[in-house]
Amino acid sequence: MRIAVIGGGPAGMMAAYAAALRGAEVILIEQNEKLGKKLYITGKGRCNLTNACETEDFFGQVVSNPKFLYSSIYGFPADAVTDFFEKCGCRLKTERGGRVFPQSDHASDVIRAMERALKEAGVKLRLKTKLKDIITEETKDASPARHIAGIRICGVEPQSGKGSGTYREAEKAETLAVDTVILAGGGRSYPATGADGSTLMMAQGLGHTVKDPYPALVPLNVKEPQCAAMQGLALKNVSVTLGVGKKKIYAGFGEMLFTHFGVSGPLILSASSLYGRKYAGQEAKLAIDLKPALSEEQLDERLQRDFSENLNKEFHSILRGLVPGKLAELMPVFCGIPADKKIHDITKEERLRLRDTLKGLCFTVTGTRGFEEAIITGGGVSVKEIDPSTLQSKLIPGLYFAGEMIDVDAFTGGFNLQIAWSTGRLAGSSAAEGSAKEG
Repeated sequence: MRIAVIGGGPAGMMAAYAAALRGAEVILIEQNEKLGKKLYITGKGRCNLTNACETEDFFGQVVSNPKFLYSSIYGFPADAVTDFFEKCGCRLKTERGGRVFPQSDHASDVIRAMERALKEAGVKLRLKTKLKDIITEETKDASPARHIAGIRICGVEPQSGKGSGTYREAEKAETLAVDTVILAGGGRSYPATGADGSTLMMAQGLGHTVKDPYPALVPLNVKEPQCAAMQGLALKNVSVTLGVGKKKIYAGFGEMLFTHFGVSGPLILSASSLYGRKYAGQEAKLAIDLKPALSEEQLDERLQRDFSENLNKEFHSILRGLVPGKLAELMPVFCGIPADKKIHDITKEERLRLRDTLKGLCFTVTGTRGFEEAIITGGGVSVKEIDPSTLQSKLIPGLYFAGEMIDVDAFTGGFNLQIAWSTGRLAGSSAAEGSAKEG
């Protein structure tokens, strides 16, 4: 039995390892000059490779189709992932929020651990090799009851003129004869790493439904020009809500960042995945509670104390005690109180307006940034056409899927890489077992 794994990212590497571990002859095909190229830049180069939360809590962090992932995640949960990397020589540490990183803070250690595992398992590599096509042939096994298309995998065709590693047959032949293919080519995020969605198009060409890819975990564009004036300002311990019309689509507590085009940071990235999936392009209201620890009544009492202690000062003089510098400079604009107005002249109505602004500083979201700034790709191959217990296509026997190209994604915090490891493991194991039965 021979299996071709397409894509040398986290899902593809884990799929290749899992399949080889079960006795399959595995060829891992990667278009870049090295494996795990996107991993090098995840977590700002530190690689947040999983999250140490309870497995039951994991699914609450999944944005799209969490139930589909039950077999994958329970079969290879976070503690199994950490054990795997520790045994492969990559020492790990757990930080705030359950985020797990290599102890060295270098993503390269995660990749080296995977490379060692692949070598020991006997996986054959083809680097700098872009897949041209998946070769199929007609069979007599068409079954409407199982939605089988009546074709089977018989090979893959790399583009000519490239190829390196331990497997060189393709340099002499147009196709590699394989009976099983695992597609783990990822989506379109960070195109500088080679991500172009080509494997999604291949899946579509084979008859699979592909939900239109969209940038996920991505910064948001904002209409108001004041964001540019606050570029670089990070807010910590704030609450944000994002709503479209009367519908609230996200609420969270944590950190965010102002940019020249709008907003970013952990809270915003998580909000963007929910926004991008159903509401991309629609205007949305972003409300920031700058004082989430205080109720409206408590905040008003504080403002009254601040005012009474500074009656003869100008309004702007007390703002730096309430909010960070760049925001303090713009607060008069946001709440409609002149910066040079004497505090003893500020009316109750104006004070309450300041309170309301601090509890709900609002901006208009107009859309997301592009794939070049997105951490992951949303959308992908429809889960309705994939068996969740094996990750085999329901349309074509011998075709499996893993990682980002499946229509599943999660919030930030190591959850998406956990999905990659888990789906890769299940797809690889299932493919090897399926090939063995066919053989």
